[in-house]
Amino acid sequence: MSTSDSYVLSDMSPPTEDDDVDSLPSESSGMLSSETDSEYESDAQKEWERSLDQLQLLLTMVLVPFVGKYLGRKFAYWSWARYMEWMHDVEIQFTSKKAFNAAGAVEAAASL
Repeated sequence: MSTSDSYVLSDMSPPTEDDDVDSLPSESSGMLSSETDSEYESDAQKEWERSLDQLQLLLTMVLVPFVGKYLGRKFAYWSWARYMEWMHDVEIQFTSKKAFNAAGAVEAAASL
């Protein structure tokens, strides 16, 4: 028995161009661009989430305490004026509403 008898080759035709194309990966260039689009979208999504986190931090660390202090002081002055008018019959008047609001905003921002 010779070495050529031990191997069975069913197709002895020479390789053609179709064989070369068949051996290439089946992914098309459209799929490759969709992968890069997907990566770009995921990067954009991550950046969007980081921006939302920064906005949330801004709201919780700066704006909410400032607005709370400002409204709390306004309520305290209003309730103190109502108490003084009711209990001691003293009329409380703020001479300048703009100056009162500006002073309240400055006082609220002073300790932040």
